[in-house]
Amino acid sequence: EPLEMNFVRKHASQQAADMGINLRQAATRVFSNASGSYASNVNLAVENSTWEEESELQDMYLTRKSFAFTSDSPGTMEQNRQIFEGALKTADVTFQNLDSSEISLTDVSHYFDSDPTKVVSRLRKDGKTPTAYIADTTTANAQVRTLSETVRLDARTKLLNPKWYEGMLNHGYEGVRELSKRLVNTMGWSATAGAVDNWVYEDTNTTFIQDEAMRQRLMNLNPHSFRKVVSTLLEVNGRGYWETSESNLQLLRELYQEVEDRIEGIE
Repeated sequence: EPLEMNFVRKHASQQAADMGINLRQAATRVFSNASGSYASNVNLAVENSTWEEESELQDMYLTRKSFAFTSDSPGTMEQNRQIFEGALKTADVTFQNLDSSEISLTDVSHYFDSDPTKVVSRLRKDGKTPTAYIADTTTANAQVRTLSETVRLDARTKLLNPKWYEGMLNHGYEGVRELSKRLVNTMGWSATAGAVDNWVYEDTNTTFIQDEAMRQRLMNLNPHSFRKVVSTLLEVNGRGYWETSESNLQLLRELYQEVEDRIEGIE
C-alpha cells in the first residue's frame, strides 16, 4: 500500500527515522493517563485560576496524557511523551464525541480538559491550529460540527437562554452555582482551544451584570457564586479572551468589591 494511502505508516516511518526507534514503537497511537489516574488536571487549573501561561496547561496535558497502550505489554501503561508529541505534531484535526444532550461541552469540565487543540498548534512546526470537530450523536440524526459552532450552540441554548437560566435560578442558591460553573467551563474552551467568540462573554455580561435587577438577584441568591461570575469575567478579559469597554470592567471591579464586602459582613 503506498504511503500516501496509509498515513499511519507514513508518519510512523518518519518518526522511527527521526527518533531512532523501530517502526513498531513509532506506530504507537493510543495514549491516555497512567494506570489508576484520570484527566489531565487542566480543568482543575482553570477552575482554580492556578495558571499564568497557556503553556503550563499544555505541559500538564502532555505529561499526564502521554502513557501508551501497546500490544507488546497488554494491560500496562508506559509513559512515552516523545512518541506522543511526535504523533500529535502531524495532526490536522482534533475530534470529540457528544453522546448526551444533558451533558454537553460546557456542562462539565472534562471535555475541555481532554482537548489538545492548542497543544497540537504548539507542537506543529508551522504553528497551524488544527480544525476541531465535535460529533453530536445525541439524536438519531447525528451531526458533525466544528468546536466553535458547538460552543456557540451551547451558549445560545443554555447559558444565554432565558428558559434555561430562569429554570436554574428557580433553584435559588444551586442555580447560581450552576451558572457560574458553566461560565468557567466556557473559559476553559478559550484556554485550550480558542473556541469562544467575544460576543459570548459580552452577552453574558449584558445579561447577568448590566441588568441591575438580575445582578442583585444573583447576589442575593448566592453571593459566593456571583463573585465567581464577576471574577471569571474579569479573568477572561485579563487573559485576552474578551475585549470590552472600560466602563464594563469598572462596574465588574466595583461589584467584586461589593460582593466581597457582603460575604465578609462589611456594611
